[in-house]
Amino acid sequence: MPLFCDVALPVPLDQTFTYAVNGVDPVVGARVLVPFSGQALMGVVVRVHDERPAEGFEIKPVQQVLDDVALLPDELMELARWIAGYYVAPLGEVLRGMLPLGAEVRRQFVYRITEVGRKVLYEGAAKGASRRSKLSPEEQNREYAVLNYLEGGEAAKMSALRSATGANKALLEGMVRKRWLLREAVAEERDARRLEKVAILVGHGLEAGEGNRRSFDSATRDEAASGSAQDDTSSLREVGKRLPRLNENQLAVMAELAAVGGRMRVRDLRETLSRVGVPESSLGTLVKRGLVRVEEVAEEFHFGGVGAHGKKHAHEHALNEAQMEALGTIAAAMAQGGFRPHLLYGVTGSGKTAVYFAAMRRALDAGKSALLLVPEIGLTPAMTGQLVAAFGDEVALLHSQLTPDERAEQWHRIRRGEARVVVGTRSAVFAPLKELGLIIVDEEHDGSYKQEETPRYHGRDVAVMRAKLGGAVVVLGSATPSLESWANAEKGRYARVEMRERVADRPLPAVELVDMRNEFRETGQEQIFSRRLIEETEATIARGEQAIILLNRRGYSFVVMCRSCGEKIECENCAISMTYHKPVSGNDAIAQPGQRLECHYCGFRRGVPKKCPKCESEHLYYLGAGSQQGEERLQEIFPHARIGRMDRDTVRGRSDMERLLARLHAGEINLLVGTQMIAKGHDIHGVTLVGVVGADFALGLPDFRAAERVFQLLTQVSGRAGRGELPGRVLVQTYHPDHYAVKFAAAHDYPGFVAKELQYRRWMHYPPYGVLANVVVQSERLEEATGWSAELGRWFERTRLDKVRVLGPAAAPLSRLKRIYRYHFVLKAEKRQALGEALRAMLRFAEARGILRRNLVVDVDAVHLM
Repeated sequence: MPLFCDVALPVPLDQTFTYAVNGVDPVVGARVLVPFSGQALMGVVVRVHDERPAEGFEIKPVQQVLDDVALLPDELMELARWIAGYYVAPLGEVLRGMLPLGAEVRRQFVYRITEVGRKVLYEGAAKGASRRSKLSPEEQNREYAVLNYLEGGEAAKMSALRSATGANKALLEGMVRKRWLLREAVAEERDARRLEKVAILVGHGLEAGEGNRRSFDSATRDEAASGSAQDDTSSLREVGKRLPRLNENQLAVMAELAAVGGRMRVRDLRETLSRVGVPESSLGTLVKRGLVRVEEVAEEFHFGGVGAHGKKHAHEHALNEAQMEALGTIAAAMAQGGFRPHLLYGVTGSGKTAVYFAAMRRALDAGKSALLLVPEIGLTPAMTGQLVAAFGDEVALLHSQLTPDERAEQWHRIRRGEARVVVGTRSAVFAPLKELGLIIVDEEHDGSYKQEETPRYHGRDVAVMRAKLGGAVVVLGSATPSLESWANAEKGRYARVEMRERVADRPLPAVELVDMRNEFRETGQEQIFSRRLIEETEATIARGEQAIILLNRRGYSFVVMCRSCGEKIECENCAISMTYHKPVSGNDAIAQPGQRLECHYCGFRRGVPKKCPKCESEHLYYLGAGSQQGEERLQEIFPHARIGRMDRDTVRGRSDMERLLARLHAGEINLLVGTQMIAKGHDIHGVTLVGVVGADFALGLPDFRAAERVFQLLTQVSGRAGRGELPGRVLVQTYHPDHYAVKFAAAHDYPGFVAKELQYRRWMHYPPYGVLANVVVQSERLEEATGWSAELGRWFERTRLDKVRVLGPAAAPLSRLKRIYRYHFVLKAEKRQALGEALRAMLRFAEARGILRRNLVVDVDAVHLM
């Protein structure tokens, strides 16, 4: 048995930590609890060995081994090391993201008496303490009761101390500050299985399926209480004879259970009975008398899913010629075996999803498993509903809006091999699938695949590497592929598969540009919606069709400014204007607070001031229109329209998206307004008109990807129109009608846009003609952020890194975020190896100069330079 193990811990340090095994037998890939900096942390074993660390290091023992076998197989451990190296991230933080099992470990604090506290207790210094203490005599007595309780040396939880002595948290923390007590963080395993109680009707001929509410009521409620049954039905007469004397409430409980086949969740039964005034005690009485049994069973997982709504599911469609060719290419690659990456370029509405499902079926038939990644949680309900229809119980779901217990449950189902099809967002790329044969990344261009906290991996690129390590086929699908993926296909690294026509030969929607400069000249007013868009929307609704309007800003107005002094009301935590949200009425008012200013970066909220905070002028001006204002204005223009809104304010959870899409599919909503959430993957056949408002503002942002993002957004949202039997139409309001991104999007010309955009990228050595990283120096103290960034800047100048160009330091575009000041560098290089070496050398220098790792953000392949 080895003597030591190296453990990767979820801390911002680029190293692992050695612990003594002391009789336990950890394996690589298993979780352990270990002491670290005064608390117990859960880490992952990455190595076991007999190499004693250098003299002078205290070797602490492993506290507990949580797993008998490796939870992470060799393939995922190798992937974790690759991510740590590629993205210059601590290995422990990478492994934490791979294991969504936090629900299985409960962390809490315990208190232990110190030598100082023991001395206070032994010397009986209560009188002296009372002269100096600001505490009341009662609180002082509680302090000594706590010390007396802990005198034996054992640690105790706060709940135990509160129960035994009446001490509260404030009292205990005060004793910690006086060094009478030591507070320690501990962790322990907990059962994360989701269990629920079920009531079952037993005995007396009332087994599941026998009887219904009417027959039970007629045989019992009128006659069983008197002990005789006069019903003509012999079985019910026998039931009545065997029942003990029951009161009306108990009979109601049994009737309810009989009506649903004799089995019902206790919480549903209680809710039903409470509506008719039946007390819970009636159920307890029936349990005691043996007429009802209560069992704990595994809680059923709700996948959600908005269904097909009268349409065929993706797996039920007969594939056309282009789809069959695409499927044939992918299936042939799976049959040959080994790593084979594909870029599936298909215009919107070309039926890529049907190809995905057919390829997944081929993988399952070959004894393999399949993984489907989608960019947004909002896309999982529709996709999951179709997957369950196609593959049944073999489907598992992974994303961040599941509860911790739900994520652990789904993860273990996958690991046990009970689910061979997984759908989820970027973190699902780590699903512990066995015999992985196919990975599909839908809408691979989407920026949501990039993780915005450490480890800052890109889900698409990790998917490609996982397929490479596991010898699987990977398919990257999009109507607007990222330029990096397109370039890889051009270089022959990816096999490109194209689907250039919509299914059933449906035409791509006609796109019309509305020049908002002319609109202003002709009307003399700045309006949210142009006359042309209002006219087309009115005609669409009158024909009984549906329309979608993209207004890519949340809230009502995104700038509140003083007309007197020009001051903008900014977030007190971030260097960004606060967004004004109006009060809402109706059903949405339940989920949303009233009138407020809100920061969309840190979530800070404040009331709307009546005067300017700077000059006290009452002339506050609200600038810019968000989706909330758009909805209000549309309701005024079209009072008879059934309007819905899709943004982060109305869609807060997975069920919100399901309900909204269900209403849209059912035709309850005929006009939908929202942010870019409406542009992603939704297939609503009744939509014939799409309006685009303000999407081109991003062309003015200081970001080399601005044109690409605008082109992708315009193309994707345009693709929501005309997906049914009727042709679609798109109106794009723009102040930049001559910009190449807008013109190529209007022409549905992706190759033309790529050729133009790649010229600029080549001239400026931006990806895909180079690699880059964004390094952010951050601190809560401005002088630290500026000093460290200046010091790193001088180091970059002295070092003269080979084949790496350094831009900066400069204030980050978002110079303060969540009370943290931010400066940044942009590093550009032709080769990835040179970039990685430069970043690691910089981190070594920073460590030597005392700049902590948590104060440096290293974002390799940054998608946003904010």
